[in-house]
Amino acid sequence: MVTRPASGPDTAPAASWLDGYAARASRGDLFGDADRPVAQVWRKVAAGLSAATDGDPAALQDATARHAADLGLAFRLTGDEDERAWPLGAMPLIVGAQEWAQVERGLIQRAELMEAIAADIYGEQKLVADGHLPAAVVAGSPFFARRMIGRTPQGSGGAGGRFLHVYAADLARGPRGQWRVLQDRVRVAGGIGYALENRLAMSRAIGNLLADAHARRLSEFFSRMVEGMAAACRRENPRIALMTPGHFNQTYAEQAHIARYLGLPLVEGRDLTVLDEKLYVGTIAGPKRVDAVWRWIDTTALDPLSFDAKSQLGVPGLFDAWAGGGVEMVNWPGVEVLESAAFAAFMPRLCRTLLGEAPILPNVATWWCGQAVESSTVAARLEELALLPAFGQPVDGLESRNPVAGSSLDAKRRAALIDALWRRPMDYCGQEIVHLSTTPAIIDGQVVPRPFTVRAFVARTADGGWTVMPGGFARLSSGTALPTSLMGDGDLSADLWVVDEKAAAPHLGSRVAGEPAISRGGGILASQAADNLFWFGRYNERAEAMVRVVRALLANPGDSDGNIDHAEGEGGSALPRLAALLVEGGTIDAATAKLPLAAICARALTETRLPGGIAALMRRRQQVGMTLRERLARDFWRIVSRPMPSIKVDRPQSMLSSARWLTEHFSALAGLISENMVRSAAWRFLEIGQRLERAQGICRTARALTQEGDVIALGLLLDLCDSQIIYRSRYLTRPSANAVRDLVLLDPDNPRALVFQVAQIVTHLSALPSAREDNIPEPPLRAARALLGELQAALAPDMTPERLEAIEGQLLALSDAISLRYFLQLDNEDAERRTTLL
Repeated sequence: MVTRPASGPDTAPAASWLDGYAARASRGDLFGDADRPVAQVWRKVAAGLSAATDGDPAALQDATARHAADLGLAFRLTGDEDERAWPLGAMPLIVGAQEWAQVERGLIQRAELMEAIAADIYGEQKLVADGHLPAAVVAGSPFFARRMIGRTPQGSGGAGGRFLHVYAADLARGPRGQWRVLQDRVRVAGGIGYALENRLAMSRAIGNLLADAHARRLSEFFSRMVEGMAAACRRENPRIALMTPGHFNQTYAEQAHIARYLGLPLVEGRDLTVLDEKLYVGTIAGPKRVDAVWRWIDTTALDPLSFDAKSQLGVPGLFDAWAGGGVEMVNWPGVEVLESAAFAAFMPRLCRTLLGEAPILPNVATWWCGQAVESSTVAARLEELALLPAFGQPVDGLESRNPVAGSSLDAKRRAALIDALWRRPMDYCGQEIVHLSTTPAIIDGQVVPRPFTVRAFVARTADGGWTVMPGGFARLSSGTALPTSLMGDGDLSADLWVVDEKAAAPHLGSRVAGEPAISRGGGILASQAADNLFWFGRYNERAEAMVRVVRALLANPGDSDGNIDHAEGEGGSALPRLAALLVEGGTIDAATAKLPLAAICARALTETRLPGGIAALMRRRQQVGMTLRERLARDFWRIVSRPMPSIKVDRPQSMLSSARWLTEHFSALAGLISENMVRSAAWRFLEIGQRLERAQGICRTARALTQEGDVIALGLLLDLCDSQIIYRSRYLTRPSANAVRDLVLLDPDNPRALVFQVAQIVTHLSALPSAREDNIPEPPLRAARALLGELQAALAPDMTPERLEAIEGQLLALSDAISLRYFLQLDNEDAERRTTLL
């Protein structure tokens, strides 16, 4: 149990946390090993954390979790459909500057070694020819890109290019305080965004404690990393894009966050096109040149014409673009061959051969079983070693990529694994089992030791050198299992602080570019991003409209337990028409419309199978929103990602409360859109989607509720269009058909009127860039202006149901024209889903 601080003016409250902890920590603990200055920092930090929560570790952990959630931090494990809350530990890892200096030197040496090996593998191949590296270690890897042989980065201005711009390493700290490399990461720097997110969340949670501890800041590292990427390009003010596999990827949230922080366009393969061996991103203003791609996808997926023909993530012709110097790649394709465990077995020898020096950060001892002596050693010592796939792919007996301790195998599996090893020894590696250092962590309200690993990051600078992140992504293991690649179920992440004895000078920004030129606007808007913004607006507006209908049904004073076809009382005759609106909107089916009113509303609120079900629309809105995370403000995303309220389907009053909560939810989003979004093209496409959907909804609702001049139906129409108050202030009579038609359809000053929606669409389309050089309006704008002119010339009696149905058709045609002009062509699944909604 955590010892509560004793009372008294001289008591340091959190000292008791670490005093009690120190007695339980084993050898090799970060706090237990710390020299006096660093130990004092630990105590100071713990005291500050305790003071913020009155000495309650559980309260501290809860507060940190809330700040992480406010930042929108999330992740997925393999097999997860939905994102999980980011598990950020409240206690940082603290490493002194002197200890970290040794780690920095080792990381830079390791990055240089990786660069030299990649240059040899895809260049002269002397390492294999001279016998320093078995050919099977290279050629046997599924990540060896044979097409890249002889293709070397060209670099800026004709200078020699670089294979690596960003390098990461998983590090373990042993019981004696020694740091070692568990695994090299050269394909994707996964965790670099999480390291930044952890620091931002901790900064919010602990106030000035970072500065008081003299913890080094991370901002300079990221600035110098981007400068290094830009320096490799062959243009001034280059455009660098982060290429993502898409929002279904496990680390998409991380990718979106780091792209937003660095100001990089987040693009998918379908956003990009190769023209004349140069790479372009499709935008609403036409193709724009991309000078460098920070790739987060495998080499084999980059170009279906040159690698895997089945890849749907890549860009046809991209190979020719980078091979010809038309685009810089971060990192160079094919370098992931270096990540295999088989390579780790030869790193000490390669370091001495290529760099002429011993490794500063040694490997975890590894034996590649493709050699007779090594395979026999691993088989004989299996009880004390871990076994893992040599090339990062599952093999017989090892169903995952993660290491398996030989001592954990039963006799049957052990025999099967030994048999598989003898049949194909080159597929296996033996590895020393790592005993990890521990660090203080808050678990279930207690401060306890937890084993940890650190993913550290190194990046090229503008002068071709290296800079090391003064921190990293720390993973606290949930048990005694062997270290895995990033996060496992039950693991915690933590912020790593590198602390100096004195405060460092503040980072003053870019060392190369100086003060940037003044610029306005929202930057480039990729066609796919515009498409997603458009549909985000449509899903959001359709969901709000259907919630309003449900709310009107539930607020009706008639008998909610009976069939609405026979509902009595005020408004009863209009209820079937409201139910018909739900059917027409795809929110419920025709059979459901014949059920009692409460059952209709329950089904409408919870429906997920039909495309217009409110729960389905909210889910689709969130899925589309995930692709826009780098564009959405944190407050906006926090509202979007809130789950729907619990629906008690057997209680109409509870459902009415849920409908009202959802209405307030939509109003909060509308306020953020109106007040917080820059009036850029991105905002305009979101607005166009909302205005189009609202215009169609007004037409449908007016058709249903104005046919017979029913006073109750007309009153419902005013409610659904938020126009009841203005009608009462303007007219002293009960609702009449033409007066209501004029207000909700033709009044240009009513923000909920049909003509107002079309006028706004015309305004937004007029402000978008044109692809024509003759200044003639493009088809979407011409269609919108024609419809606006028609509405401006119309009178209330003209707005018959037939006329409204024709206007709906014009709005559908306008939507198609916008899609054809500005958006990418959809795949069949998305196209079918959206066509169904329309």
